[in-house]
Amino acid sequence: MTRRYSALSLLKEGLTGHRGWAPAWRTPVPKTSYDAIVIGGGGHGLAAAYYLAKTHGIRRTAVLEKGWIGGGNTGRNTTVIRSNYFYPESVALYGLSHRLYKSLSAELNYNIMFSPRGMVTVCHSEAEMEIAARTVNAMQINGVDAELFSSEDVRRVAPIYNFSPKARFPVHGGVWQPSAGVARHDAVAWGYARAASGLGVDIIQNCEALGFIIEAGRCRGVETSLGPIRAERTGMAVAGHSSALAALAGFKLPINSYALQACVSEPVKPILDTVVTSLGTGTYVSQSDKGELVIGGGLDRIPSYAQRGNLPVLETVIAGLIEMFPAFGQLKLMRQWAGIVDVVPDSSPIIGESPLPGLYLNCGWGTGGFKAIPAGGTMLAHLLAKGAHHPISRPFDLSRFAKGRLIDEAAGSGIAH
Repeated sequence: MTRRYSALSLLKEGLTGHRGWAPAWRTPVPKTSYDAIVIGGGGHGLAAAYYLAKTHGIRRTAVLEKGWIGGGNTGRNTTVIRSNYFYPESVALYGLSHRLYKSLSAELNYNIMFSPRGMVTVCHSEAEMEIAARTVNAMQINGVDAELFSSEDVRRVAPIYNFSPKARFPVHGGVWQPSAGVARHDAVAWGYARAASGLGVDIIQNCEALGFIIEAGRCRGVETSLGPIRAERTGMAVAGHSSALAALAGFKLPINSYALQACVSEPVKPILDTVVTSLGTGTYVSQSDKGELVIGGGLDRIPSYAQRGNLPVLETVIAGLIEMFPAFGQLKLMRQWAGIVDVVPDSSPIIGESPLPGLYLNCGWGTGGFKAIPAGGTMLAHLLAKGAHHPISRPFDLSRFAKGRLIDEAAGSGIAH
């Protein structure tokens, strides 16, 4: 049962350091063994643990997080949720995630602030419009709520966009997904953590995975900074650090890790009520409930684990923003950050058992990890519980690289959002 607080009690808690508030999830001492281990306390790892407990009844599960819950990419993204991908395999995966997001607040009894405000991808040439028409046709065939927009349609949903005849990137139209939107990133992590803990899952923070317990050629657990923890099945959901952990397990993944940076402006009154991205500038923007403009762009193509990004990339992103919305040129930036994303050659995730039996993968989401959290968690939970693929995850198995059955979503994933 959710406890209700009066305005006076909230003020009192704020002035006294929240000493009267119960923790949202337990902080247990790790056991020596579990039925399952999930490495990574971000959205995908927490979701996997939650669905393991709720859907499959496997509650003796440990989530191992080397830092704090949601401190990695889950807390370092731009929160866009969409399912406007090209191939049927991708639509099944991201479509599942999108549907789960719509009811996730009720599912977790925790407000994730999901706001289906729509998203428009703006095209700037006849060639881009031709590709947009093909893309919309594919999406509609796959059951995605996509529309081909004219320039006047774009003006209707984003009237403050740069429609000047002298614009460097003139507006020819775009692709519109009305059900796309945003959610509160930390609320997604906290909601899953709270719900998983309530089902008996142990969430262990400040517990770094240092290696794997390998016996008879099979993963039997994890060597951690808090000692060895054994389990017959282990899942790995560590985003940009996937290749580093894979090396500890003795295999190599087709992944490069890059910094993806973003920033927010000072808060202003409501002025932009949809997500807007430009194919010409590579920049995208939405406005948060607090009034901040949340701004992102392309990858820094120098492999790195630095979570601060760099000035040249930030300059490119902001230059794109001002080209799209000249009125935003007067705003001040409040914060800037970077997340470390794991990019795969075909811009699609890797889901399935690793070359080390007993160790299962959830990685390669690139710039699209946040929007996929509910589905990624569902798929990893199914793998850990059943030891076999869910029909939706099967096409994303690591074996596709040997078989040549790639799912090339570069067009759907190329703009970093």
